[in-house]
Amino acid sequence: MLTHPHFNPVAIQIGKVAIHWYGLMYLIGFLLFLALGRMRIKQGRPAGWQLSELDDLLFYGVLGVILGGRLGYVCFYKPDFYLGHPLDIVKVWEGGMSFHGGFIGVLVAVWAFAHKTNRRFFEVSDFIAPLVPLGLLFGRLGNFINGELWGRVTDLSLPWAMGFPTAATADATAAMRNPQWARWLSDYGMLPRHPSQLYEMLLEGVVLFLVLFIYSSKPRKVGQVSALFMLGYGISRFCVEFTREPDDFLGLLKLGLSMGQWLSVPMIILGIHLLWMSSRKPR
Repeated sequence: MLTHPHFNPVAIQIGKVAIHWYGLMYLIGFLLFLALGRMRIKQGRPAGWQLSELDDLLFYGVLGVILGGRLGYVCFYKPDFYLGHPLDIVKVWEGGMSFHGGFIGVLVAVWAFAHKTNRRFFEVSDFIAPLVPLGLLFGRLGNFINGELWGRVTDLSLPWAMGFPTAATADATAAMRNPQWARWLSDYGMLPRHPSQLYEMLLEGVVLFLVLFIYSSKPRKVGQVSALFMLGYGISRFCVEFTREPDDFLGLLKLGLSMGQWLSVPMIILGIHLLWMSSRKPR
């Protein structure tokens, strides 16, 4: 069994100013968005975009990611807690962001930008869809560095099974339910878990990026690139959730699915529907 390296959550310390790895990963994701966006605009994919518009679009997107991600976590995962502690909603530095909430926030940002620039909604979303996966990749890398959002308990025979020191409480709780796990915990001090953050890096980051970048390299009907992103992310997240430890305050929901899986189902359905609808329209 491998052991997760216990990284210092602070990447850079200058006096009293501390830059955490997770924030640094967000910054890298935004910078990659700019770099890839500039490259696509210079290549004329799609035509009619100006470099100055990309900066405005990033500003809208950052607001959507942060506000949507935080409010999504509040509403989807801990509504009762934050209803009783409303001031804690602004404490983003304590953690708690939801991708699906951030996705909704980005949709609102795309609508606002499209309205401002007199573009169709899906013209804008088709442009940004291939730019997003690398940001997701570094976000999941930040989760791995922090030793958070670890996977479910697996078998010791899995070559890359990993023990997470940060999962000590979850390991103790799990060991109470399974005698075999209790023996493993006694012998090794940790339970072997899936490094699900790395699975998400691979599927949501590398694979989805390659698929979207190759697919969007040729002219597509409006909405098709956006549809492929929703479908690809929804399927990737739904599958990885089978190896990811569900949130301890939620557990598994109906049909034995996690909250992340239930939130991914609408994305899959909408992606399929949009692909079908866009295929019926003239180019």
